[in-house]
Amino acid sequence: MSDLIEPRTLKGFRDYLPAAMMAREKLIETAKSVYRSYGFGPIDTPALEYAEILTGKGGEESDKQLYRFRDHGDRDVAMRFDLTVPLARFAAQYANQLGLPFKRYHIGTVWRGENTQAGRYREFMQCDFDTIGTESNAADIETLLVIHDLMVKIGFERFTIRVNNRLVLNGLLQQQSLSDKSVGVLRAIDKLPKIGREEVIKEMTEKVGASREQAERVLDLVQLTGEPLDMLKSLDGMLAGNETGLLGVAKLRELFESCLRAGLPPERMKLDLSIARGLDYYTGTIYETFLGDKPEIGSVCSGGRYDNLAGLFTKEKLPGIGASLRLDRLLAAMELLGMVESSSTPAEVFVPQFDAPRLADYLRISRVLREAGFRVEVFPEAKGLGKQFKYADKKGHKIAVIAGENEFQAGVWQVKNLRVQGDQATVPEAQLIDHLKGLLRS
Repeated sequence: MSDLIEPRTLKGFRDYLPAAMMAREKLIETAKSVYRSYGFGPIDTPALEYAEILTGKGGEESDKQLYRFRDHGDRDVAMRFDLTVPLARFAAQYANQLGLPFKRYHIGTVWRGENTQAGRYREFMQCDFDTIGTESNAADIETLLVIHDLMVKIGFERFTIRVNNRLVLNGLLQQQSLSDKSVGVLRAIDKLPKIGREEVIKEMTEKVGASREQAERVLDLVQLTGEPLDMLKSLDGMLAGNETGLLGVAKLRELFESCLRAGLPPERMKLDLSIARGLDYYTGTIYETFLGDKPEIGSVCSGGRYDNLAGLFTKEKLPGIGASLRLDRLLAAMELLGMVESSSTPAEVFVPQFDAPRLADYLRISRVLREAGFRVEVFPEAKGLGKQFKYADKKGHKIAVIAGENEFQAGVWQVKNLRVQGDQATVPEAQLIDHLKGLLRS
């Protein structure tokens, strides 16, 4: 007999047991409902793209992280590292059929061969929404509104959406004669929360080629703090005479004023000039969302404006703006915060087999309850009730509906609330549905 193969999961990848998968699916359904409420429609694209579609779009680091290989047709292909680059290809390919502006959401798996950490895997799912075909700042403002509503709908009260605009940073770099070094400077700025001011200055001077004075001037701006509208007043002076930078300031001012007028709590929005976003294709407004209780988790919903990405695939101008919910990272945070239910079954109602010859009656009542909107599981074997209830407890069912010969003769069911010890009632079958609805609402 051959040796057994050890069952193990590839490093950087994850299996999802029912409890975690149920929480994952609940997040996905929540995201879909919010996206649809703003008029975003669903699309899907292949996991594999021609390598030329993906390379050079997210920067040198993203290229290193690509899962790239030759397929059976000897084509140079790669697995998508995000959903935005495939969207740019998609929009360029189908622009005439889609109509503009085009609003889409896309929930799919992506792959990056990066170092793993808590809540970060090499295979993960993104929940993106984007608007293609408009440069209007209204789309940028709506993106922030969607992120806010999404976080609230998921169940968070304490979170901060940090916003910046690449035009502000680009204007500053123009002032400091660093435009030709913008990619290196922006990547260094993006590391500021992790490595600190001095290490960023060191990287900008030694690797990027900026002078210490230039590096300090850049960091003086990006480390500006305060209320967003007050900060923007300061930026008006700091960027005086620079058209690019002042355009970014104006767009940010309209964004914050509009969101405040729309009723968003000011403590949930922050102007953070240090946010540069590592991907090279961002050109305007950028967003990162942090949980108030777990900032160490990192951003759970990020994105920005990318006005030139589709230009790699078409001469038609297809500016875009959008964001991505980091589903698995958020799920890890929710597990830490105790926001994930322990139940590993979607069925609220459990029907044990008390009397084997009555299997057809148990199956009948389960169908009646399902038609009334309940999710019901019938235990497949007539084992001892103790073992069946132990199973229900482990799975996380909320209610048990029980009957033996006496109950069948009387036309009643015993209803046991599995969440409250000793809470049990005898209920006529005609009243069973209403009784269960009352229990599940409580």
